[in-house]
Amino acid sequence: MFRSFFKKAKVSTFPAFHFSSIPSKIKEKVPISHIRNFCIIAHIDHGKSTLADRLLEITGTIPKISEANANQYLDKLKVEKERGITVKAQTASMYYTHKGEQYLLNLVDTPGHVDFTYEVSRSMRSCKGALLLVDCTQGIQAQTISNFDLAFEAELKMIPVINKVDMPAANPESTVAEIQEQFDAKREEIHLVSAKTGKGVEGLLPDIVEKIPPPDGDITKDFRGFVIDSWFLKDKGVITLVQVVDGYIAKGDKIVSNAFKARYDVFEVGILHPEMKAQDYLTAGQVGFIFMNMKNAGESRVGDTFYKEGTQIEPIQGFKPARQMIYSGIYPEDPNDYAELEKAIQKLVLTDPAVSFARESSAALGNGFRCGFLGLLHMDVFKQRLDDEYNISAMLTLPNVSYRCKLRTGEIVEVENALQAPDPANVSYYEEPMAEATLIIPKASFSEITNLCIDRRGEQLDLKVLDGQKYLLRYLFPMSEVISDFFDKLKSLTKGYGSFDFEFSKFKRADIRKLVILLMGEPVDALSFLIHEDRAQEFGKDLCRKLKEHIPRQQFAVVIQAKLGSRIVAREEVPMMKKNVTAKCYGGDYSRKKKLLERQKEGKKMLRRIGKVEVSKDTFMGLLKKD
Repeated sequence: MFRSFFKKAKVSTFPAFHFSSIPSKIKEKVPISHIRNFCIIAHIDHGKSTLADRLLEITGTIPKISEANANQYLDKLKVEKERGITVKAQTASMYYTHKGEQYLLNLVDTPGHVDFTYEVSRSMRSCKGALLLVDCTQGIQAQTISNFDLAFEAELKMIPVINKVDMPAANPESTVAEIQEQFDAKREEIHLVSAKTGKGVEGLLPDIVEKIPPPDGDITKDFRGFVIDSWFLKDKGVITLVQVVDGYIAKGDKIVSNAFKARYDVFEVGILHPEMKAQDYLTAGQVGFIFMNMKNAGESRVGDTFYKEGTQIEPIQGFKPARQMIYSGIYPEDPNDYAELEKAIQKLVLTDPAVSFARESSAALGNGFRCGFLGLLHMDVFKQRLDDEYNISAMLTLPNVSYRCKLRTGEIVEVENALQAPDPANVSYYEEPMAEATLIIPKASFSEITNLCIDRRGEQLDLKVLDGQKYLLRYLFPMSEVISDFFDKLKSLTKGYGSFDFEFSKFKRADIRKLVILLMGEPVDALSFLIHEDRAQEFGKDLCRKLKEHIPRQQFAVVIQAKLGSRIVAREEVPMMKKNVTAKCYGGDYSRKKKLLERQKEGKKMLRRIGKVEVSKDTFMGLLKKD
C-alpha cells in the first residue's frame, strides 16, 4: 500500500495552458504547469525550518543567513524564536530555473508538535507534494507517522529526506532501513542531507519539479479562491491567504465570501517572497495574499471559498475544521484590562483560527473568557503571545476536556465545564472524548510505559517492533488522561527518547461525576469539576490539601470537603486561631480563668453557626491557575 502511495503521482505531461477567455495581460504569468506547491512535514525539532532556510537561500529568495543570525527566517513570532519551534505555518514563494525553464515553487513550512496538526492539515490542503523529513539521530518518531498518514489521506506525492547526516551521532543507514520498512520507499528515492550545512539540499529541487505534480485548476474558469490562513496587520487590517484554485484575481476586482455572502473590493494581491510582495494578479495554482476592505476579522474563515461578484461557482469542499481538545478560562489579573484582553484575543484568534472563545463570568474570578485549544502547548503558546504581543497580564485556569451529556429527554449537549453541567437528576449518562495515541519508545522502557498506560486507563490497540530496538504502541486513552502530565511522564521514563502523538478518536460512555468543594458545608461554584469517578477521590484530596494551605486561619475551625454526588470523598480542616484569654490572670481563684474559658467556648460555638469563610480572588488564582 505504501509503495503505491510513493509512486501514484508521477508527472509525465502537464495540462495545456489556454488563454481563450482571459485578458491578454495575464499571459505573462507563470503557467500552471510550472507551479509546484509543497510542504515540509516532520516530527518536532527534526529541522523543517532550517531546511526551508536552505531552500530559500539556494533559490536566491533570501540572502545567506550568517552564523551570528541563525534564527530560522520563517519563524516570525517571538515565541517561535524563544522556544525554537514552529507554531504557525508560513508560506514562501521561490523562483527556480530547471533545464532552462522557470518554475514557481510555493513552500509551506509546517509545525511539528502534535498540538499543531491542524496547521499541518491546512497546509497540505493547498499542496500536491511533501518533503517527509526524518532526523537520522532520532529515527522515525510518532509525529512522523502521524504526518505520513495525513499526507496519505491528502494524496500527496512524498519525497523522503533524511536530515542531520553531519552530526556525530548520525546513523543514516539505520534510518534509511526504517523508512524502507515503515513506508516501503525505495533506496534511490531517499535523500541524505544536512539542512544546517546545506549538504545535499540542492539535489532536492530537481525532484520537487519532476516528481511533484502541478496543481489542479483552470485559468479559463471563473475565479475560486480557497482560504487557508489569515492574519491581522496594524497598518492594513485583515490579510487573507488563499489558494487560487481556478481563474485569476487582480486588484480592483469585486469578490464575494461564500460563507457570509459579503462583498469586498480587492485593494491588493501578491505573493509571499517570503515577505509580502504585491503582484498585478494571481492565477490558478498560485498561493498568495489578498488585501480587501474586510472590516470584521471574523469574516475571514479558514476553509471558505471566495468568488467574483456576478459569477456562480461550486464551493470547495473537503476541509476539516479544527476540533478543540481542551478548554481553559482566561481572566485578566486586573479587572480593568477586560476590554483590552477581549480585543487582544479577537486579533490572536484571527491569526490562529484553531482557538475558540466565548465570554464567561465567575463569582470568584470576575469576567473572563472560556477558550478552546488543540492541546497544552497550544494553550501555553497562546498565553505567551498575549504577553509578548499585547503586554496583557492574564491567568489561565486548570485545563479540562469537553464532555458530551445525554439528557433523559434524549437531547445531547456539550459540557465544557462543571458550571454548565445540567442537574444530575436530568442526566442519563455522560460520554468522554477518547484519543487514539501513537507511542514510540525504547525497548528498555517497555514495562514502565505499559504500567503508565494502564494507570491512565489506556486500552492497547497495536504493538510493533521497529528495528529491534524500539516499540511502536497504539493506545486508546481518555483525553482527560493525556492532556495533563502524560507527556512529561513519558519523557522521564524513557530518558527523553520516547515520542508521543494523539488525535481525537470518538466519544465513549463513562462514569463522569460532578465534584464540588464545600466550605463549612456551603458549595463553592468556582471549585466545581467534572471528573471520572475513579479519579475523584485522589483529585478531591489534592484540592482540599491545597485549599487548606491557602485559606487563612479563622476564630473557628474551617472544614473543607470534596463532595461527589451525595458522598464526601475528601476532608481537611483549617485549625482555629487560638487566643489565650487567661493571659492577664496572674493568680487568684481558678474560677476566674474557667469563667473566661467558658465564655470563649460559647463565642466559638456561635461563630461556627454564623461565621462565613471569605476566599479572596488571589486564593482562587493560586488554586485554579495552571502552573
